[in-house]
Amino acid sequence: MPFWALSWGPPAATVHSRTAKVYETFGDRRRAAAMYGAAATSRPPGTYARIVALDLVAQAETQAAEGSVEEACATWGRAIDHMDGVQSKRTRQAVGAMRRDLSRFRARGLRCAAELDERARAFLSTRR
Repeated sequence: MPFWALSWGPPAATVHSRTAKVYETFGDRRRAAAMYGAAATSRPPGTYARIVALDLVAQAETQAAEGSVEEACATWGRAIDHMDGVQSKRTRQAVGAMRRDLSRFRARGLRCAAELDERARAFLSTRR
């Protein structure tokens, strides 16, 4: 395993995350979402918070693209939970993208999207 890949956590988690990106490239969103989820859960609890959060964000984006909005909202919520204490430009960007993705669902009146958007707004307001 290359040294740089070890900085992302256990090899299994890295392989799951990279495999998810391959599935995503091929348009297999269902498998991509499953692999992102596996990557997030393959890292020891309480470690690699930023990387776990970003894997969860990618999983949620894939779920939303598949039309599983409520599932995506739950996954995005878990991602924000993992971002607690993380100071990262990439996580702030991911939350900003989440808010943009949620806008069409908020417009439809989906409660989970409105609640998550409020959490995301609060998250961003404390990390300027």
